[in-house]
Amino acid sequence: MQPAFDFTQWPPLISDKDRNALQYSATSYALAHGLLYLPIGVQPPRLTSAIHAPISLFPTPFPRDQFGQAQRLQSIYNVLYSRIAMDTEFLDQTMGTEVGVGQVDEFTGQLWSGWRDLRERGLAQPLHLGLFRSDYLLHQRDSELSLKQVEFNTISSSFGALAQKTAEMHRSLETSTKFYTHSAHLTTSNLPPNHSTSGLVEGLAAAHAAYNVDGSRILFVVQKGERNIFDQLWLEYELLEKYSIHVVRRTFDELANQTKISEKDFALIIESPDELPVEISTVYYRSGYTPDDFPTQTQYQTRFKLERSKAIKCPSIPLQLAGGKKVQQVLTEPGVLERFLCDETKYGSQGVFSAQALADLRTSWMEMWPLDLDGDTGVDQARGRASELVLKPQREGGGNNVYKEAIPEFLVSLPPRERPAWIAMELISPPLGLKNYLVRAGSEECVETEVVSELGIFGWSLFGEGKIISEKEAGWLVRTKGKDSNEGGVATGFSVLDSLVLVD
Repeated sequence: MQPAFDFTQWPPLISDKDRNALQYSATSYALAHGLLYLPIGVQPPRLTSAIHAPISLFPTPFPRDQFGQAQRLQSIYNVLYSRIAMDTEFLDQTMGTEVGVGQVDEFTGQLWSGWRDLRERGLAQPLHLGLFRSDYLLHQRDSELSLKQVEFNTISSSFGALAQKTAEMHRSLETSTKFYTHSAHLTTSNLPPNHSTSGLVEGLAAAHAAYNVDGSRILFVVQKGERNIFDQLWLEYELLEKYSIHVVRRTFDELANQTKISEKDFALIIESPDELPVEISTVYYRSGYTPDDFPTQTQYQTRFKLERSKAIKCPSIPLQLAGGKKVQQVLTEPGVLERFLCDETKYGSQGVFSAQALADLRTSWMEMWPLDLDGDTGVDQARGRASELVLKPQREGGGNNVYKEAIPEFLVSLPPRERPAWIAMELISPPLGLKNYLVRAGSEECVETEVVSELGIFGWSLFGEGKIISEKEAGWLVRTKGKDSNEGGVATGFSVLDSLVLVD
């Protein structure tokens, strides 16, 4: 695609007076409409205050065609990762402790080993729920602009609710201020609606309905001291108000003492002091994606206890393993994508995807290889091309990758036996010169800086026993960061929430 839009001319020129007025309108809207975070620091037992989430003043320009392409790809990805999670042999080979990444990555190994033991004992629930997010950047090479995938998330795909609030904020600013008529692009028709809250909740409600036990509730497994609680609460309110489904929030430490599994039917029961026992239909993890959530074996045993129950897990352990960076890399190898999308014997004629669909997926990928490729070849390639690469471990949550000039020294320190836990990926090159105003709570000034914006597309899938029961695309997210920041996580303090203005 020829980049007809001039990204270097964004944001539009605006006077200090208009910018200050726009910032006031944006932060007022955020505070009034629940686009919120908890303040930094130790949280009191009861919530007493909140701050607005970090936001962009203007929506970010994004090509209309590439946005549509990302939305279309999501359904294919929903099916792909559902099928990966149901392919035990593939996950054993790729992520296991005998021949896979779990040999050298302790966190992956712990999860896989627990899952293997549970398989041998027998799992009570064949269904899985995935709430996914596929993340993309625009990639510019010479005059060509294309869509490239950063990663695919299968656990704790956050910010769906606050992403919708941010899009609504920018649409409200257009309605109330016309952004002070500083850009012809900033019209309602170019600001796409976002329904990620209802989209993600529809997936949770589908799992609850499939469980089909009156009076059961959905369990949110959360982190202690979570600052991003409002993003979760909006999902909880939607479940209650639209579907009459109640939510229970617990940490791993609380669950260690408050859960039991029925000997009769493996139902997961939460027994809390001074409360009646509650049966759980669906376990939704907003934690458990990092080793920090498992400081002792107690937390692992709690995770495995939940997995053994007949509650539907979001995600199950195999679906969490499917989201590993190693799987993302292995999918680029010859024949692997065909294994999951073109096997008519296994999936039937209606379950086979076209050659064009596979080509569309592959076109969205950057070059990747394992660091343990052919002895020292993978490391040698990474060292020689360090300035154009990122190294990724099997981790979620931001702050784990190694970039560019830091790579050679890191490779010297990396023991050879740990190489299988890392992949090398060619860096995506976003359009240069794009700027925006970033607004953080507690700062009177919004900062204009050169930025990079990452688009995430949400989706969900309910599946099991070799079949996809239902799957849908479920809205989108934009995170914007300063160009010189390598990481992109809002919760880790690197990014702000943003939305899109579509351009042609």
